[in-house]
Amino acid sequence: MWLAEGNQSAGATFTLLGFSEFPDLQVPLFLGFLSIYTVTVLGNLGMVLTIKVSPRLHTPMYFFLSHLSFVDFCYSTTVTPKLLENLVVEDRTVSFTGCIMQFFLACVFAVAETLMLAVMAYDRFIAVCKPLLYTMVMSPKVCASLVAGPYTWGVVSSLTLTYFLLELSFCGSNIINNFVCEHSVIVSVSCSDPYISQVLCFVIAIFNEVSSLVIILTTYISIFATIIKMPSAGGRQKAFSTCASHLTAITIFHGTILFLYCVPSFKNSWLIVKVGTAIYTVVIPMLNPLIYSLRNKDVKESVRKLMNHLIQF
Repeated sequence: MWLAEGNQSAGATFTLLGFSEFPDLQVPLFLGFLSIYTVTVLGNLGMVLTIKVSPRLHTPMYFFLSHLSFVDFCYSTTVTPKLLENLVVEDRTVSFTGCIMQFFLACVFAVAETLMLAVMAYDRFIAVCKPLLYTMVMSPKVCASLVAGPYTWGVVSSLTLTYFLLELSFCGSNIINNFVCEHSVIVSVSCSDPYISQVLCFVIAIFNEVSSLVIILTTYISIFATIIKMPSAGGRQKAFSTCASHLTAITIFHGTILFLYCVPSFKNSWLIVKVGTAIYTVVIPMLNPLIYSLRNKDVKESVRKLMNHLIQF
């Protein structure tokens, strides 16, 4: 209702070109992305289920991990089904409402994941640097608040950016040289001046990325300083192992974003932009549950018990 009445562009359509410049690769790309999405769904929902039903995983670290898995599942589900559809159909158009809704949801979960990784870094900081206070500091109420923060800010950021997108005008058919309705490609086809929307998006993106990285770097500097001072080699190894999975996830997620948006020469290559976008919207949500499950004995043991229980049932 609001879209139809508040914006005369509601009748506009968008065409997502995706990877249409490679007609011979449409089927292989479809099969590849379908395999990735299948692993993403099974991996992330499996992680959420495993953590929920395994008493030994009812700790703050796994509570946060379950929400990271949920965010990854939602993020991938917002983007990948439309990508798969466009790889097998001739008509790659999407309505104005559909494009805006995809952007809104993708933005919510992208921001939530950025901040959730920072929350998990804080959790590791308390566990390693203040172990005697861990239970008291990371109480259920505090954990719930720390999880609510990324979701809330994700919604606020997305609503703000979506509102200013709705203030723009779009004329008829619009060609988007990507497979997802992200902010930069939407404003690039606007018939009106997108300056305010672009500046606002830049400010919010920089704030989210910088604040998240500052929290992560600050906490891990303290963590490494604490680990180095540990007298026991076994203690140091255990402390490093509890942080290794999280550090891997952080490096892949933030590394891809910084590589894609902070290296000027790559912005002019649409292929590199598409590949980079595919990595952080489709591939990374698949990798996170694999990273945490393959490197974590507790998770592997809980998954094994759950599978045995399901087989017996």
